[in-house]
Amino acid sequence: MASSKEYLAYILEQLSGLEDIRYRAMMREYILYYREKVAGGIYDDRFLIKNVTAARESMPDASLEKPYEGAREMLLVENVEDKEFLTNLFKAIYDELPAPKPKKKK
Repeated sequence: MASSKEYLAYILEQLSGLEDIRYRAMMREYILYYREKVAGGIYDDRFLIKNVTAARESMPDASLEKPYEGAREMLLVENVEDKEFLTNLFKAIYDELPAPKPKKKK
């Protein structure tokens, strides 16, 4: 099942308190970037973020789910209604997110 643009728009609105949030469509799903690092994504209308220590500490009861078959497990964000929580969550996980891969030269 593909994610809806409406759900993406809702999540982006919930994250609107952060600067430098962007997304990229990929195979009818959406990868979310925070300050140029991959933070998570929208998969099958589920908001998943990277499984890092700060995220686990912020959401100790979050379930681990695979965004798609063969992928690493990510944490399901269920508290999507709370803008302040989401803003603080993204700020907390930023330092633990992997650095962006260098762009390939053509």
